[in-house]
Amino acid sequence: MNYARIALSAIAATVAYYVFGSIGGALFASYYSQYAAVFRPREMIVGYMPLGIAGTFIAALAVAMIYAGAYRGKSGAIEGLRFGAVIGVFIVGAGVAHDFVILNIGLNLALVEASGQFVGWLLAGVAIGLIYRPKPIESA
Repeated sequence: MNYARIALSAIAATVAYYVFGSIGGALFASYYSQYAAVFRPREMIVGYMPLGIAGTFIAALAVAMIYAGAYRGKSGAIEGLRFGAVIGVFIVGAGVAHDFVILNIGLNLALVEASGQFVGWLLAGVAIGLIYRPKPIESA
């Protein structure tokens, strides 16, 4: 495994995820505002952002390591897209569906969240696929 490329991939995946998240958050703010009792006010969210970014980086690092372990000689945007789709489906099933069950939110917000998580991890997968390369084999 190429640990330097895994780290770079995780950084790029985190950036891709948050760039998309910022755009999606702005576009779909009205969905979240309907559930003000469930979510923190924007000012408080900003204060917690370092923790959120750190958590996303740790998740992206784990995902990049999974990608590197599953690497089979081809990489790039298309492989990253496929990988990101699998991760996105996992996150929607394990996270968003779970949140919909335990949080008092409507189906519309759950669908927005599912779409956002899926696309965010899809883009993170593309970033990983574009950056990760195994270490070159050294000849003796």
